[in-house]
Amino acid sequence: MAITRWDPFRELDLFSRRLGDLMNMGQRGGEGRDQLSAADWYPTVDIAETKEEYLITAELPGVKKDDITIDVDKGVLTLRGERKSEHEEKRDRIHRIERSYGQFVRSFSLPENVNEDMVKAEYKDGLLKVHLGKQERKNGKGRRIDIK
Repeated sequence: MAITRWDPFRELDLFSRRLGDLMNMGQRGGEGRDQLSAADWYPTVDIAETKEEYLITAELPGVKKDDITIDVDKGVLTLRGERKSEHEEKRDRIHRIERSYGQFVRSFSLPENVNEDMVKAEYKDGLLKVHLGKQERKNGKGRRIDIK
């Protein structure tokens, strides 16, 4: 039996690869998909700034407006929603499913100069735009944001 010298970096690399494989199972489908379904998916966002506001634009194709909620409380903006599966069990064959379905949650810490009372949202063609008006922050009561 040969004695092998312990290499902590090799162990870290192996751990990183195994974790990456585990995380990718949910994206690829196949084995492990059901085990990782709690993670579901999350929308990609762009964040821009003008003199008057910050603008968060989230891509939510296939999500209905009624399935989205936006909350702002104590300097944190939270986007929640669900993209429901269009999958029908009656189909003869499904060759591939790459789109992600299920619930999502994204939270963002707001800059100090965002006024929580000046948060507005609109949703059109799969894009959610959240306008965060600038002003001195007022940490009032948390509230739900209506989407127009």
